[in-house]
Amino acid sequence: MAKAGKKKDQSEIAEAMAVIDIGSNSIRMAIGQILPDGKLEILERLRRAVRLGQDTFCGGRLRAETMRSAVAILRDYRHVLNTYGINRMRAVATSAVREATNGDTFIDRIFMATGLEVAVISVTEEGRLTVSAVREAAGEKLLARGKALVVEVGGGSTTLNLLHRGEITVSQSLPIGSIRLQEMLVTTAERADQAAKLIQQQITSAFSEFKGLLPLKSVQCFVAVGGDARWAAGQVGQTPGASQLAAVSQNALDKLLEKCRLLTADELARAYSLPFTDAETITPALLVYQTLLKGTRAKEMVVTDVSLRDGLLLDLARSASGEADESASKEAIQSALAIAQKFRVDMTHAERTRSLAAQLFDQLVNEHRLGPRHRLLLEVAAILHEVGTFVSSRAHHKHSQYLIANSEVLGLTQDELALVANVARYHRRSRPKPSHPDYITLPRERRMIVNKLAALLRVADAMDISRTQQIDRFESRIDNNGLILSVRTGGDLTLEYRSVAEKGDMFQDIYGLDVRLEEVGNSR
Repeated sequence: MAKAGKKKDQSEIAEAMAVIDIGSNSIRMAIGQILPDGKLEILERLRRAVRLGQDTFCGGRLRAETMRSAVAILRDYRHVLNTYGINRMRAVATSAVREATNGDTFIDRIFMATGLEVAVISVTEEGRLTVSAVREAAGEKLLARGKALVVEVGGGSTTLNLLHRGEITVSQSLPIGSIRLQEMLVTTAERADQAAKLIQQQITSAFSEFKGLLPLKSVQCFVAVGGDARWAAGQVGQTPGASQLAAVSQNALDKLLEKCRLLTADELARAYSLPFTDAETITPALLVYQTLLKGTRAKEMVVTDVSLRDGLLLDLARSASGEADESASKEAIQSALAIAQKFRVDMTHAERTRSLAAQLFDQLVNEHRLGPRHRLLLEVAAILHEVGTFVSSRAHHKHSQYLIANSEVLGLTQDELALVANVARYHRRSRPKPSHPDYITLPRERRMIVNKLAALLRVADAMDISRTQQIDRFESRIDNNGLILSVRTGGDLTLEYRSVAEKGDMFQDIYGLDVRLEEVGNSR
C-alpha cells in the first residue's frame, strides 16, 4: 500500500500494528505491517455493523443496548490484537461518539471492558488523516492541481478539506451524513423517489448556510473518499491507469442516481447484492457527492481506495520508522497562521517570536531534552500567543489560552492543543500556580512540558518586545550559571535588555539559569 519511509533499524519496526475506527454505522479495524522495503502491507481488515449514529442523531445519546453491542465487538477485536501480538495501535471515534451526550461514559466503558484507549478525534484531525492517506495513495500531483477538494460523506457528517497547491487551507464538517439525513427526515415511510427529493432539499439547505466558507467554484479537482463513493466507482467509474484511483463523470453519477433514487434500501440491496446497512446509505451519500461536485469546476469525481484507517496506519508507520510527517507539521503551522490572522494578530511579531523560540529550542536541546513534536507545539504557541488581544489587551494572555483551547489546529490533538494553550497563557505575567485549574489538572509530565516551553516562549517574546525585529539570530552559551544570548545589531536594545531581565524569571526557575542579552563587541 503506502511507503512508510526508511527505517532506522529494521529489526525494531518489522512489527504488526493496528487501528480501530468507531464510526456512525460500523466499527472497523485494519492491521498492517511494515515490510523490509519500508512499504506498509495490510494484513487484515475487519468490519462489524453497529448503529451508533442512529442513536446519537435521533436521540442525542447512545442507548445501553447499542453500547453493549459495540463493546462486544471491541472485545472480539481485542482478542484478534492479542493473537497478532500487537502492541502498537490506535483507536479513534468520530462524529457519533463526538456528539453523543454520554460519549465519555461510552469511552470509559470500552477501556474498562477491553483495555483499549479510544481518542475522540476532532474534525480537523479526521480531515488531516484522510488527506494524508489520499496524498500517499494518489501522489502529490493529483492534489496539487490548483485547488482540490477532498470529500468524505460519513454516516453522521460530511467532511470537506479544501487544498491549495497540495496544502489544506480549510477543514470543515457539515451535519449532513447519510444516516443523519435519514433519521432527521424519517424517510422510511416515504416512497423512494419522494424520500430522495426530501433528502436533496435538506442537503441544499445545509450547503447554503456554509457557502461563504467553501469557495467551491474555484475547485478544479474533486476527490471522493468513502464506501459509497467506492461503490459508485465500481458501478460506473473508469480507471485511468492507477490501481487506486477511479473517475466518475458528472453525467455517469447523474445516471446512476436516477436509478438509485427510485429504489428503496431493500430494493437496492436485492438489485446490487448489498447488505441492507450498506444499501440504505447509498442514495443519501451519492446525493451529497453530486450536489458538491456540481458546485465545483471539476468535471469528474476522482475516487480513491483509502480511508481514515489508512491515514491512521500511515501515522503509526511513520512513528515506528522515526520519520516525521513533514506535511502534517507544515499544515499545523499554516493552520495556526490562519487563526492568528483571523484574530488580527501582529503577524510580523508572531513570526519573529516563532523564529526566536525555535532557535532557543534548538540551541538548548541538552537542557530541555524535548523532541521535534514539542518544537512544533512551541512554534504554534509562539504564533498564537497574542490572539487574546482580539478580545482585550488587558489580561490578553488569559484570553489567548481560552481561544486556543477552543480552536482547531490541523494536525494537533486536543491534548496537544491544551498544552499549546497553557504555553501561550504563560508567555507573560504570572508563572503557573496551583490555583490555575487548567494547568494544575494536567498530569505532572505535561505540566513540566508546559513549564519548559513557556520559559522559552517568554524569553523569545522579550527579545522582540519593541517590535522592531532588531534581533534576527543569536548564539547562546552557558557560563557561570547563566545563559548568554549573543546578538549582533546596530540598533537600540534598551527595551529588549530590560524585558529579557524581567521575563527570564521563569527560565531561571525551570532551567536554573539567569538569562541576559549580550551585544557582540559591547558589554553591559
